[in-house]
Amino acid sequence: MDGTAPSRDDLLSSAAVIVDQPTTPAPPEAPEDRVTFGLSAFDPRPSLMAPSIAPPTSTAPYVSVVVPGLNEADSLAELALRVDQALRGRFTYEFIFVDDGSTDDSWAVIAKIHAENPLVKGIRLRKNFGKATALTAGFRKAKGDVVVTMDADLQDDPADLPSFIAKVQEGLDVVVGWKVNRLDPTNRLVLSRIFNGTVRSLTGVKLHDMNCGFKAYRREVLRTFPIYGDLFRFIPALAAWQGFRVTEIPVRHHARKYGTSRYGLERILRGFFDLLSVLFLTRYSKKPMHLFGLIGLVFTAVGLLINAYLTFLWFFGHKIGDRPLLLLGVLMILLGIQLFSMGFIGEFLAFQMQQRHQTDELPVREEIE
Repeated sequence: MDGTAPSRDDLLSSAAVIVDQPTTPAPPEAPEDRVTFGLSAFDPRPSLMAPSIAPPTSTAPYVSVVVPGLNEADSLAELALRVDQALRGRFTYEFIFVDDGSTDDSWAVIAKIHAENPLVKGIRLRKNFGKATALTAGFRKAKGDVVVTMDADLQDDPADLPSFIAKVQEGLDVVVGWKVNRLDPTNRLVLSRIFNGTVRSLTGVKLHDMNCGFKAYRREVLRTFPIYGDLFRFIPALAAWQGFRVTEIPVRHHARKYGTSRYGLERILRGFFDLLSVLFLTRYSKKPMHLFGLIGLVFTAVGLLINAYLTFLWFFGHKIGDRPLLLLGVLMILLGIQLFSMGFIGEFLAFQMQQRHQTDELPVREEIE
């Protein structure tokens, strides 16, 4: 190579894909077991990778790599190549890209890669619904016992995939990446540290980088929690509270190669609000009456005490009709009754949502199998 980075078209047009996955382990450094897409083999840096692990004998994928993305057409061919290099010969796998309403040619790129490598699959949403919906669509399609999520911008290093899978094989349920040497602007680093410090303090789950998109899950973990809003980032905390085993491993981090980051202050603020939602939902989502009933009881009790005091004054001949305290007492009782009612309604809705959250339809336009 002349030192010039190949274009996406070069990556696609010169593809040389091996379709059949081996059922016996092959040395990961053997060049004939790698998909090259016209590039020389990437350096796997074995000193930082887990030891080679024999893949399962089943032809079904053992690992599902789920990658949500928005307008990431330039990086997809290289990402698919590097994922293949990291996993082929070690594990049976599938690569699922979820196109979250891209306006570039991401879907055409995925279709072309799939034609050359059937292990690459795609899901196309009707429009941009956000990362939570994209991940949910990918999780439902995933067939692997181990599900790995990563970003599409090549900042996560696919060479770290075997290390995640090895931890799951050791008995861990959730493995979170920790970007030790993070290559991001200073303002983003500061915001991230504040956010992660707050999360550690409020959740009690001691992870350095809860916001890292590079994670591995045992599949049953993902069946436990419905994902909406930005709550996907807190799955490790939710899993830990449910008794799943959670750990973290250091991962490499690269500067963004294509496109621009959409990470900013607004996303951090949304994350804080979602953290409050997580704290509420984990404590009261199944029993909302425990929260609303308690608050309603306090309001009702205060209202009754106020009215009892006013009744006592009335018995001794004092006028109470023009006292603001009378209005306050009545309002407190009414608020208490309303909160009790909200608790009952919440109990009913919690039961209904628990019954149907696994069967909700997703806004998928088309799929590539």
